Amino acid sequence: MNYLKSLINTILKLSLIFVFNANLLPGQQEHSTDTIYSKTEFIYEMEKSPWGAVARSAILPGWGQFYNEDYLHIPVVWGLLGWFGYQWVLNNNDYTSNRDLFIKFGSDIYKSRRDFYRDQRDQFTIYFFITYLMNLVDAFVGAHLFDFSVEEDYFTKQAKLKIFYQF
Repeated sequence: MNYLKSLINTILKLSLIFVFNANLLPGQQEHSTDTIYSKTEFIYEMEKSPWGAVARSAILPGWGQFYNEDYLHIPVVWGLLGWFGYQWVLNNNDYTSNRDLFIKFGSDIYKSRRDFYRDQRDQFTIYFFITYLMNLVDAFVGAHLFDFSVEEDYFTKQAKLKIFYQF
C-alpha cells in the first residue's frame, strides 16, 4: 500500500512540475524574433461590434439594425412586434371580459371562449418574444457580416470576394 501511495505522490509532483514550468512544454516556448522564418500574424478587426449591435437591439428593437445599416429590417421588426403586441392586447381584453362573464353567469360558452382567448393571448406572447429574440440574432449576424461583401467584377462578369485584413 505504501508503494501505491508513493507512486501517486510522485506522479502528482511530476505533473505539477510540468504544469507550472512552461519551459518544459515544447508548445509553450517563446520563439526569438530574429529567426529566419518569422511568422506573419493576420489580425482581423471588425468594423461593427456584434455584441454592441445586440445590446442596442436589446434596449430598443431595431437600433442594432440601424447600427448595422440594415434599414429595411427595422420596419419588419417593428411591424411584427407591433402586430403581436396588438393581438396580445385584443386577446387579453376578450379573455378578461369572457372570464368576468363566466364568473357572473357560469355558462360553458363563456368558459370555452375564456380558454380560447387565454390560449391565443399566450401564443401571441410567445410570438412576441420569439420576434424579439430574432431581432437580437439578426443584429448579431448583421454586424458579423457587415464587412463581408461579394461584388461582381464588371469586366469579367464574375463574382469577387472582398475580405479586409489589417496587418
